Amino acid sequence: MPEESKGLSDLAELVEGVSDATSLSVDPKLDQLGRSYATGKRKDAVARVWIKPGPGRIIVNGRDLETYFARPVLRMMINQPFDVAERVGQYDVKCTVKGGGLSGQAGAVRHGISKALTLY
Repeated sequence: MPEESKGLSDLAELVEGVSDATSLSVDPKLDQLGRSYATGKRKDAVARVWIKPGPGRIIVNGRDLETYFARPVLRMMINQPFDVAERVGQYDVKCTVKGGGLSGQAGAVRHGISKALTLY
């Protein structure tokens, strides 16, 4: 058995050299038009996603979100990254998605939006 138990002050010495994950900052990676690009994947679906500041319009394969993904649960999946980041209605999204079914495509778009938001 250890002779003495370690207190918080003793444990603080162990974490002095460890960097805080939240202190890391990512430089924005934007193209000439001010858009952030990312690729999202889910099952067999692959989505290419571009985001830029705007009123929150989402275009999937040239159609509005409500037209392409008619089921509300799929639209909710796509909007989750904006809800988590508290950025609802602040970015326009344009994406192309291929392969898989609608659920896999929605997951791929969500993955692409999440990655593009981290690069913005």
